[in-house]
Amino acid sequence: MRYLIILASFCLSLSLQAQELYQPRSIKKVYENGTHTMDGKPGKNYWENHARYDISITTTPPDRNIQGRERIVYTNNSPDTLKYLVIKLFLNIHRPGAPRDQGATPDYLTSGVHIDHFTENGQEGAWKHYPDLFTWHPVGLFQPLNPGDSITLTFDWHYEISLKSNREGMIDSTTYYLAYFYPRVAVYDDYNGWDMMDFMEDKEFYSDFNDYKVTFHVPKNFVVWGTGTLEHPETDLQPAVLDRYKESLHSDVPIHIITAKDNADKKATTQNDMNSWEFTARDIPDMAFGISDHYDWDGCSVVVDPQTGRRAAANAAYNDTATDFHYMAGYARHSLQWLSANWPGIPYPYEKTTVFQGYAGMEYPMMVNDQTYQDTSFSRFVAEHEISHTYMPFYMGINETRYGFMDEGWATTFEYLIGVADMGQQKEDALYKQFRVQDWITNPSPDEDLPIITPGDVLTGEGLGNNEYGKASLGYLAMKDLLGDVLFKKCLHAYMDRWHGKHPIPWDFFYTFDEVSHKNLNWFWKSWYFENNYIDLSLLKVKKSARGYFLTLKNTGGMPAPVNVILTYEDGSTDSIHETPAIWEKDLKQTEIEIPAKKQVRAISLDGGIFMDANPTDNDWQAK
Repeated sequence: MRYLIILASFCLSLSLQAQELYQPRSIKKVYENGTHTMDGKPGKNYWENHARYDISITTTPPDRNIQGRERIVYTNNSPDTLKYLVIKLFLNIHRPGAPRDQGATPDYLTSGVHIDHFTENGQEGAWKHYPDLFTWHPVGLFQPLNPGDSITLTFDWHYEISLKSNREGMIDSTTYYLAYFYPRVAVYDDYNGWDMMDFMEDKEFYSDFNDYKVTFHVPKNFVVWGTGTLEHPETDLQPAVLDRYKESLHSDVPIHIITAKDNADKKATTQNDMNSWEFTARDIPDMAFGISDHYDWDGCSVVVDPQTGRRAAANAAYNDTATDFHYMAGYARHSLQWLSANWPGIPYPYEKTTVFQGYAGMEYPMMVNDQTYQDTSFSRFVAEHEISHTYMPFYMGINETRYGFMDEGWATTFEYLIGVADMGQQKEDALYKQFRVQDWITNPSPDEDLPIITPGDVLTGEGLGNNEYGKASLGYLAMKDLLGDVLFKKCLHAYMDRWHGKHPIPWDFFYTFDEVSHKNLNWFWKSWYFENNYIDLSLLKVKKSARGYFLTLKNTGGMPAPVNVILTYEDGSTDSIHETPAIWEKDLKQTEIEIPAKKQVRAISLDGGIFMDANPTDNDWQAK
C-alpha cells in the first residue's frame, strides 16, 4: 500500500509538473483527445495517416523537362471525415510571385508544376488552379473520406527543372538533383489539422511515413542514386560494375564502383536506349534522387547493429574533379558507425546513405546533397551534420516547418559530439562557437532572444536560424551536462523509442525526460526553451571559506548554463572546476557556490566554453 501511495504521489507530481509548461490551445487539444499523454507517451487514441506512392519519372538531360505519373492510395486513420485533401506542390516555390524568405534570380524561376491529368477513385477530376496559392492546394472530394477508408488518386504532371540548384535543381547540364518533385498529400495531424504552411525555402518540411515505389526512366549511361532499395540492379548496371556494387555492400573499405574511365568508355550502365531504375522504401517520409552520366560512384559498408550484424552502405557520387569527395564514402561510413555506437547510440535505421555532390548542404532520407570544399575537414563536418538528420527529422517524423529546433538542434548536437571525437575538444569547440553560437550571443537584436519554442513558420533570418541550431543545441548539451551521460541517454532513447515513426511535438520530448529521469526539469525547459533569455553570467562576490571560497553568481541572461570556475594560484598554476546547470535549480537569478582551493588564489574567473557569455567583462575577480 505504501508503494502504491508513493507511486500515485509521483504520478500526480509529474502531472502537475507537466502543466507548468506553456501549451498553446491547439496543443492542449491533443491531451484532451488522448492522442498524447502528459508523461510523454503516445496516447491510446494516437493516429496518423498513411499513403502508398507508385511514381514514374522520365527525364532525358540536357532536356530540362521532367515528366511524372503517380498513383497514390491514401488512408484516413483519423477520427475525422475529410471533405477535402491538401496537396503539396513544393516546386511551385520557383514560380514568379511565390512567397519566399529570400529573393530569387532569373535562373531560379520556372513556370512551376503543371498538373496535366488528375483522377479521384478513377473519376476524372478538374484540377482547379488557384492563382494566389503556390506550394499547397486544396482538392475537394467527390465523396467525403470517412475514418478508416482509403482513396486512390492519380496525377500526371510535368515541370522544368531549375537552372539554379539549391535543395534541388540542375547541378550541370547532365547532372540533376530531384527532390520534392512529386505531388503529395499533406500531413493531417491531431493538433493542426491539414498542414497548409507555405514552403518558403528557408523553413523545411513535414511529411507522413509512407510506402514508395519510384521508377526513373533515363537514357543509357545515366546512373540514378536515390532513397530506398535499388531493385534489379542487374538490369541497369554492366556486369563488372554490378560485381563491384555487390562487393561494396560487404566491404569495410571504399570500392570504386564507377570510375571516370568507366563513364568515358560507356561501361557503367546497360546500353538500352532507356533504362528503368526502380527504388522501393517502406515507412519513410520522402524520396530524393540524383542522376548523372559522368559522376564517379564509391561505396562501402559498415556494421551498424552489432547485435544482429546488420550492415548499412555508405556511398558517394561526385564529379571526379572534386578532391574531397574521393574521401566521402569513408567519411559517410565513419558517420554511420559513430552515430550508431555513440550519439544518439541507436543503430542507423536505414539500409544506406549516399552523399551526392551538389550545392545544398541538405539532408533527405538516405541521401545528402553537399557541395565540394577545399578543406576536407569541413567537408566531413558538413556531411556528418546532414547524415545526423537521419534520426531527426526522418526517423522521428518531426514537423520541421514549425518546430525546426527538434531536428536542427539535434543534428547540430550530434555534429558537435562526433566532431569532438574526430578533431579533439579544443578544435571542435572553436568550430562550434564560430558557426553555432557567436552570431547569437554577440547580437543584441530582440529577434535573437525570442523563445526557442516560437513556431519557426512565423520567424525569419538569424532569429530563426539561431533558435533552431545553436541555441537549441546548447540547451540539449546543457541538459546532458545536468543529467550526466548515462541518464541523458536513457531519456533520449526513451523519447526516440516512443516516437520514432510518429509525429512528436516538443512537449513529448520535455515530458518524456521528466518522466524517465524522475525529475522535475520544467524549471530548465521553461528558462531555456519557453522564455526570452540568453547566456550572461557574472561573478558578483567572492569571500573566503574554510575549504576555499564562496562565490556569488548572478544569472543576468536567464539561461541556466553550465560554467567552469578557473582558479589562478599565486604560483601561476591553475585549476578548473566545472559546475553543471544544477546550480540554478533553486534560484535562476542568483546562486552561491563553494569552490575548494588547494593553494593561495590570485584570481578567479568564469569560463562558459561553448556556452559563450554575452558580457564576459564581469566574469573576473582579483585578490587584493
